[in-house]
Amino acid sequence: MDSSDSNSSTHFERERHVRFLEMMYELLPSEYQGQEINRLTLAYFAISGLHMLGALDRVDKEGAISWVLSLQAHPKNESELKNRQFYGFHGSRSSQFQPNDSAVWIPNGSHLASTYCALAILKTFRYNLSHMDSELILKSMKNLQQPDGSFMPIHTGAERDLRFLFAVSAAICSMLDDWSGMDKEKAKDYILNCQSYDGGFGLIPGSESHGGATYCAVASLRLMGFIEDDVLSKGASSSIINVPLLLDWSLQRLAADGGFQGRPNKPSDTCYAFWVGGVLRILGAHKFIDEKALRQFLLTCQSQYGGFSKFPGQLPDLYHSYYGFSAFSMLEEPGVNPICVELGITDVAAIEL
Repeated sequence: MDSSDSNSSTHFERERHVRFLEMMYELLPSEYQGQEINRLTLAYFAISGLHMLGALDRVDKEGAISWVLSLQAHPKNESELKNRQFYGFHGSRSSQFQPNDSAVWIPNGSHLASTYCALAILKTFRYNLSHMDSELILKSMKNLQQPDGSFMPIHTGAERDLRFLFAVSAAICSMLDDWSGMDKEKAKDYILNCQSYDGGFGLIPGSESHGGATYCAVASLRLMGFIEDDVLSKGASSSIINVPLLLDWSLQRLAADGGFQGRPNKPSDTCYAFWVGGVLRILGAHKFIDEKALRQFLLTCQSQYGGFSKFPGQLPDLYHSYYGFSAFSMLEEPGVNPICVELGITDVAAIEL
């Protein structure tokens, strides 16, 4: 796709973005059919995005809350509580039941990422989380933490990396204001083992530093109370992480076109304006960002149809649109609500009821 498909506007097209999110919430394009199992995540991008744009009234609040709550997993009886299953949220209606080898429909496991998105949506609608069975989530979640402090996303096993540790610390513990579902010290040690020689964080210990993984590490440590907000102004030398090296790595992700890259020698990408830009904001180092240049880069990724694309000149998608809105929120764009960087939802949604 050539650049003629991108929006040449020099300003943030809020109304187009609202219409884009409304469309995505009501009727997903056919290209998203393969993502149906992640429908809760797609709804999170649309609903939280509309809240960020001050247009949450476009969504049926009660209907959305009812749908989200219906996706929580529950044991059928007391004996099932002993099978070490995770009772969080399923990603979609279809993922609640899948056939086994005998074509008998049986429950599929819930997922940490879906649980993060479910709680984020409920918080966005100001739903009182004390009205749901949060104790069940927290108790069963402890079974997912591994001896090294990492988390599996599902009780049947899967990859273990910083994404799921962030989902635990951000959604399930911070949003529920209850840390009984994890061993914070073990989680902290795992995160520290993921900091690389260059200052960034990899998804697992010993892996290449990555913008998304670095955000997950820094946001998790902040939410768990192991690093202070605006750590630079409060004495980086006393931090448990190597802040100067992390700052250097993060600032090197600023590209010549004004955008952020996720790794060295990669092109600028809309989403890293939030992932890496968010790290700099948590550290209190966002003053080093050329905000005018970043804004100009993001506008090259703004679509004429509303939403944002990964790179300039491509069609928009929900994922990059949401993090494009998040980046503009951090840039204090008029008409865009402030974001709680550590939680990935608006400041208003993050406030305890």
